[in-house]
Amino acid sequence: MHRNEDIEMPNCWIYDAGGGWRIFAGKTDEDNDLLSTRFARPGEHWFHINGMPGSHVILRAPEYMSDTDADRTLIEKAAAVAAWHSKARNGGWCSVTTTLAANVFKERGAKPGLVTVSNSQNIKVKPALPDGCGQETISTKAKKR
Repeated sequence: MHRNEDIEMPNCWIYDAGGGWRIFAGKTDEDNDLLSTRFARPGEHWFHINGMPGSHVILRAPEYMSDTDADRTLIEKAAAVAAWHSKARNGGWCSVTTTLAANVFKERGAKPGLVTVSNSQNIKVKPALPDGCGQETISTKAKKR
């Protein structure tokens, strides 16, 4: 799938995960589609609550680092954000599916927000936003960079 560097950014919440890392969470089904299939870079980590409705989430590295530099703490923070922006928000421990964005596909004719993932694993986390995180809400369309 071609990922255009000039693609418009989806309407989403953006969280500061520390060290220049950012967590993006889609607001609507259509924004989830754009976030997962067009905005996300192939090597970025992608997250979604397992088995129920919720936001698609990606973890983005700062410009001077590689997406593969994400440690377990960052991955768990992003997974907790995916759980927070889901029907599991008020629950305890829950399962979040994660894979690389390159493994997220939109099948022809699929409903908005519905994607297929491969090479995934599940992480158990409690729904949460990063401690002391700054949150920026993007409510207008903007360029990716």
